Amino acid sequence: MEFAKFVVLLENRLQKSLPGRSAQLKMSSLGRIQELMGFSPSEDVKQSSVLILFYPIGRKIYLVLMLRPEYPGVHGGQISLPGGKFEETDESLIYTALREAYEEIGINPMKVQIIGQLTEMYIPPSNFLVTPIVGYQSSQPQFVAEPKEVASMIEIQLDDLLDEKNRQMKRMKLSLGFSLMVPSYCIHGHIIWGATAMILSELKEIVGEFYHLPD
Repeated sequence: MEFAKFVVLLENRLQKSLPGRSAQLKMSSLGRIQELMGFSPSEDVKQSSVLILFYPIGRKIYLVLMLRPEYPGVHGGQISLPGGKFEETDESLIYTALREAYEEIGINPMKVQIIGQLTEMYIPPSNFLVTPIVGYQSSQPQFVAEPKEVASMIEIQLDDLLDEKNRQMKRMKLSLGFSLMVPSYCIHGHIIWGATAMILSELKEIVGEFYHLPD
């Protein structure tokens, strides 16, 4: 599918009702499902947003993720979307996602066109309410990773995300010290799980309505 056509179809689809939590929970462990069903955002919840950025490389459609450095905390060493906490100086959650994407991986906000957003998701361990912002850039971005925030960049093809053979169960070590079998996207050696996988699960369900893998 041509990139321009993909963008138009995705933007139109994002204006309609979203699959929501049911799609997110397809990539959640049993424990995470129980946690989400029993928790709701507290009064002091921290608003945040992440950027799902599509762009073309040749005739293929890509999106960018990043590997967080190892650090003591809930999300250390995990693969995530660029993004972060809403600051009082931010004019909107879209601004937050673009600001964080610039600070973390050097994406130029002036080159990004925003076309919609996915269902917000509450993350109890960190008390973040995350809004996924969807945008595109008409050419491959020139990434500049911030070493304190990003251990490495991960560019994945949309085809690989949609390919069901890349959805696998993997044993992952949690921040509490024990391991758990979790649903993951395993793409070229990268294991995407947790909140990022849940966000991508809703994206995958939406895109799968109009985009089909080549034979």
